[in-house]
Amino acid sequence: MRRRVRRTAAGAVAAALLAAGAVTWVVTRDGGTDPVPAADSADAGFARDMAVHHQQGVEMAYLVRDRTDDEEVRRLAYDIAQTQANQRGMLLGWLDLWELPKVSSDPPMTWMGMGGMPSAGPGSLMPGMATDAEMAKLDTLSGQRAEVYFLRLMTEHHKGGVHMAEGCVRRCSVKAEKRLADSMVEAQRSEIALMADLLRERGATPSA
Repeated sequence: MRRRVRRTAAGAVAAALLAAGAVTWVVTRDGGTDPVPAADSADAGFARDMAVHHQQGVEMAYLVRDRTDDEEVRRLAYDIAQTQANQRGMLLGWLDLWELPKVSSDPPMTWMGMGGMPSAGPGSLMPGMATDAEMAKLDTLSGQRAEVYFLRLMTEHHKGGVHMAEGCVRRCSVKAEKRLADSMVEAQRSEIALMADLLRERGATPSA
């Protein structure tokens, strides 16, 4: 059972990377197909917010890679870092293509009608994002303690990412961006299942 889940997650990651390359090609080829979105559109809001969300995911993944020798966790962390760094570059590239600002005076998640949501703590800007204190704690751990803490943090991070990507699928207008968001949902759900499996192997209870 575990092997099947892991193959599914790995396949989803590979599919996301392939989708990322395909989306870049589509935007280059068909850049004029969709109207340029407005600065306050869901397309621009998702690109800005998910770029920030992904940046923390990349940082978290590299933190745990330096704090464990476990090959499975290190491989997962590497896959997450590479996938999210690739997608982040695409999102920022679209903002450049659209000649829109990469930062906004509006609160995060305004494009989803959640701009007034209370923060979970310093550094927790959006759903699933770890707080500054949680990132600092991960930086102090090693071995299995670091693995379990990372897997729990990244599970919540992915759940927040899925929520945002589903919002883009519903609200965004640019077809290529909607396809990328849809691939994020599939890949991150697969990785959530994989991380639950890894937590159980370490005697930890997966997040609800």
